[in-house]
Amino acid sequence: MRKPELAAAIAEQADLSKEKAAEVITAFTDQIAKSLSEGDSVTLIGFGTFEVRDRAERQGKNPQTGEPITIKAAKVPAFKAGKALKETVQ
Repeated sequence: MRKPELAAAIAEQADLSKEKAAEVITAFTDQIAKSLSEGDSVTLIGFGTFEVRDRAERQGKNPQTGEPITIKAAKVPAFKAGKALKETVQ
């Protein structure tokens, strides 16, 4: 499901216009991104937690030459599914 399809589904369920539902989705994702950039996590009880994880420096290979390279350490966004979401998917 892509964003327009999600917006249409939310619009129908919440009795909103598709445009308003798309605005809500954009505001939601913007706020999650802002919180993560500030180092905070976002927890939606039953759904899951968005957080920033530290990835350590590691060794890799250049796929074209096969030479070893060092991949720098990085902060990466991550999502951990909550219990209710896990049970829904099973």
